Amino acid sequence: MAEDLRIIQGSKAEIYQSLIPQIKALIEGEPDGVANLANVCAALKEQFGWLWVGFYLVRASVSNAAEEELVLGPFQGPVACTRIKKGRGVCGTAWQESRTLIVEDVENFPGHIACSSLSRSEIVVPIIRENTVLGVLDVDSEALAQFDETDMLYLEEIISALPF
Repeated sequence: MAEDLRIIQGSKAEIYQSLIPQIKALIEGEPDGVANLANVCAALKEQFGWLWVGFYLVRASVSNAAEEELVLGPFQGPVACTRIKKGRGVCGTAWQESRTLIVEDVENFPGHIACSSLSRSEIVVPIIRENTVLGVLDVDSEALAQFDETDMLYLEEIISALPF
């Protein structure tokens, strides 16, 4: 297991290409999902300095066991919303649609959930296994239009490497 992160400068693609093998080394052989998700959050936050990086996991609703909702998992950043309904906000919509969402300006996303007033843009990548969404990676930035197709490509690769 790697215990140090090598931070590099360069293009966004070069940074991800350096970071992904390091993340894979962090999670390789570690069976605990919480530990793996926590290390992925820390690695992404340390490398990119984004406002918020975290996971929401699909769990049974506390108000109705027949329903599911996203529940806050490991994260780095300011305190966050604890539970998100399917179809609500960027995370709930990415879950409902089973696809990555890039939001250049969260103020223009219908139903955006403002856990932090500092958040300006967001990317949400669903964790999909056997056609079922198990959770989402949520990343927020203080900058407008922070995320693009490069982020989507490499964050989806990171998500695919998680042992779910």
